[in-house]
Amino acid sequence: MSAAADLSDRLRLHTFPDAEALAEALAGEVAARLRAAVSARGEAALALSGGNTPRRFLQRLSAQALDWARVAVTLVDERWVPADHDRSNARLVSQLLLHGPAAAARLIPLYRPLPAPEAALAEVERDLPATIDVAVLGMGTDGHTASFFPGGDRLDDALDPATPARVLPMRAPGAGEPRITLTLAALLAVPHLYLHIEGEEKRAVLRRALGGEGQEAALPIRAVLAQAEPVATYYCP
Repeated sequence: MSAAADLSDRLRLHTFPDAEALAEALAGEVAARLRAAVSARGEAALALSGGNTPRRFLQRLSAQALDWARVAVTLVDERWVPADHDRSNARLVSQLLLHGPAAAARLIPLYRPLPAPEAALAEVERDLPATIDVAVLGMGTDGHTASFFPGGDRLDDALDPATPARVLPMRAPGAGEPRITLTLAALLAVPHLYLHIEGEEKRAVLRRALGGEGQEAALPIRAVLAQAEPVATYYCP
């Protein structure tokens, strides 16, 4: 089988010496984009990822001067667990971002107190901001981003750029709990899309995904980079 096209030109790599420098730069960039949206539309919306990688970034973002009362914050994806669960992305964002002046922002969670994500799709779609100005993606060492997991039961649907759905459920061997995720179509509608990765292991995964040789061509992160405009990628070793 021949290799797929190399996608190295589908991202703009910004490399930083350490996680502190990256967090400060990414927080400043995201805040600037949100300020511009507030100035243009009177409001702004931000979609964030969970996990360990964005913790410093969220803390730095909370300190940014911004009219937080005009900002809506939602999630790129979420585990189907209550907001007080230690694996909840909403809990992480609430603890690290939404304090001090940033507490004035409006949090729009993806989880609802229903048995499964399928039961909440219509409600979540209704509650999402019509326009999301900025989204910050992460990436796992398995090449997943958002809840686009290899082997996911709705992966093809979620990666279909023509789907009308903005959120879909996802179950996958590597996902743990059932998930709910913004679709690729929803992410492609975001004018300012960022990828935040740290560590050489993830950088190596990204290189392989961009190269597209063999099974690496099927990594979900590659599907995102192939469809999106060149993605600003913030990286530190």
